[in-house]
Amino acid sequence: MATDTREVWQCGPVENIPALLQPVAHALLQARNEVAEMTERFPDSLLWKRLADTASPAFHLQHLTGVLDRVFTYARGEMLNEQQFNFLAAEGKEDETITVAYLVLQFAKQVDIALEQLSTTDITTLTDERFIGRQKLPTTVIGLLFHAAEHTMRHTGQLYVTIKVLKNNIA
Repeated sequence: MATDTREVWQCGPVENIPALLQPVAHALLQARNEVAEMTERFPDSLLWKRLADTASPAFHLQHLTGVLDRVFTYARGEMLNEQQFNFLAAEGKEDETITVAYLVLQFAKQVDIALEQLSTTDITTLTDERFIGRQKLPTTVIGLLFHAAEHTMRHTGQLYVTIKVLKNNIA
């Protein structure tokens, strides 16, 4: 049986996602697929390893989940809650009880939550003003959603390189 090697965006529209938000959905789904693939058989023993003063795979996996949650919160016009601040503070702090499988599952769930929000986003609000953080930095709904996609892919790429190097160093 042949495996479909197309990227998500090459497979057509994502069901229930407005046309203007398809690129965001495609990027998030692509990241979810790539994260699952690259972490397959990645050992928990390397999860917190850092190379050349860069972030660990655990940090990237935590950050992927946390950023989606935070940015989509801002896109809804809400401010972060205490739980989100606690999650942010814990990103990258070594915890040997956390596994690769757990972090990958949390990211996949957060992508599902983001896709659900995209499916209910009113496209007439895309240029509505939103604010980020305590400083209330101005942006728009579309700016936040685009940033979520871009930032997710950036950290997916960084995670890929980190995992590749770590795997090669133990081979």
